[in-house]
Amino acid sequence: MADSKTAFSNRNSDKITPVMRANIDKTLARALTTLEAKTRPEHTALVVVDVQNDFCAEGGMLDTEGFDLTRIQTMVPRLVNLIEKAREAGCLVVYIQTIYNAEMNLMSDVWLEQSLRQWKGRFIEYPVCMEGGWGGDFYNGIKPIPGEPIIHKHRYGGFIGTNLDMVLRSNGIRSLVMTGAITNGCVESTARDGFFHDYYIVFADDCTGTVDEDMHNATLVNIDRWFGQVVQAEEVISCWRDSGRLADEATS
Repeated sequence: MADSKTAFSNRNSDKITPVMRANIDKTLARALTTLEAKTRPEHTALVVVDVQNDFCAEGGMLDTEGFDLTRIQTMVPRLVNLIEKAREAGCLVVYIQTIYNAEMNLMSDVWLEQSLRQWKGRFIEYPVCMEGGWGGDFYNGIKPIPGEPIIHKHRYGGFIGTNLDMVLRSNGIRSLVMTGAITNGCVESTARDGFFHDYYIVFADDCTGTVDEDMHNATLVNIDRWFGQVVQAEEVISCWRDSGRLADEATS
């Protein structure tokens, strides 16, 4: 039950009413308040965002524009391991795959004007995550298996203009373990939207990556304060192992 007697010296006269209190307590009774509860495989989806060549590989968009891919590329093997553990534990693994340039126009004037000012001509001078192209393909090691949903998006957030919410609800999902690229762009945007759609957000620090450490860390602070819980991948794996969903690691 929530503590209804918390004192604030500078509070105004507004008070929680008895009806409000009853609703708050009823809602909190079903809250998932531990990492173990949030990551139970039967209601958890591992969401893999935009691990595609244009964001991760030499010759892709970020590399072409001169960004350092080290943080992203060194993250991917940890993510591949987490995907394997999620499958073993029985979690739903969902892949978000961006398609920007296509024969059917998906680029608004708002989007292209931002490119003119800030994005070095991407989408205009050369395609990014082109439909059917190399840039939009999944990066090394990211290989969906039959039955794992692939959601195509056309903006930063994975919920905007997609069926992601329907896929998650249809599978009884309550919690999202957020991973992928880039931390402060599409992963953060999808995490925020997930929270706004009333999913528990578990944000895997070491299974997300971006081109700048300060940007990465700023997202972690923002997510943990306002939108979810920041963790390391091993914390999630340990929850699955402790619940008996994973075999114990062999010891030498």
